[in-house]
Amino acid sequence: MIQIDLPTAEATTELGAQLAASLPQNSGHGWTVLLKGELGAGKSTLVRGFLKALGHEGPVPSPTYTLVEPYELDGGRVFHVDLYRIGGEDELWFLGSDEFATGLTLVEWPERAPGFAASGDLEIALRYATPGRHAALVPRSARADVWLAALGEAIASESPP
Repeated sequence: MIQIDLPTAEATTELGAQLAASLPQNSGHGWTVLLKGELGAGKSTLVRGFLKALGHEGPVPSPTYTLVEPYELDGGRVFHVDLYRIGGEDELWFLGSDEFATGLTLVEWPERAPGFAASGDLEIALRYATPGRHAALVPRSARADVWLAALGEAIASESPP
């Protein structure tokens, strides 16, 4: 597990960029990142940093009403999913969840679909802290262990001695 204090929104965006930069290359498709936290905790802010670091240049809206925002990037497909408004796990089919295995899926409110969330690779829990936010990153698969090890090395190399 990695724990990080995020004193500003920019720090949350930067964490998203660091996650994207440390994602193992050629690791296959089907990554699922579970983003947990209260409303306004920074889930979409983290995703913005992630997507921009992967090369997305346009806006990154929160998928609160669309439920899924797909992105076609040079490195593959990314699905930004918000499950806050679903009524039940059976609605995932209507969101195109069968396609999620073809790319990377960043899921807000995964607790609304516990069966789907059970196959997540990485859980990121964001919570309010003074100042800003706090993130706890928990690997839930062997490949996420590798990802977090790379992230930890990147963070350590950026920290002043």
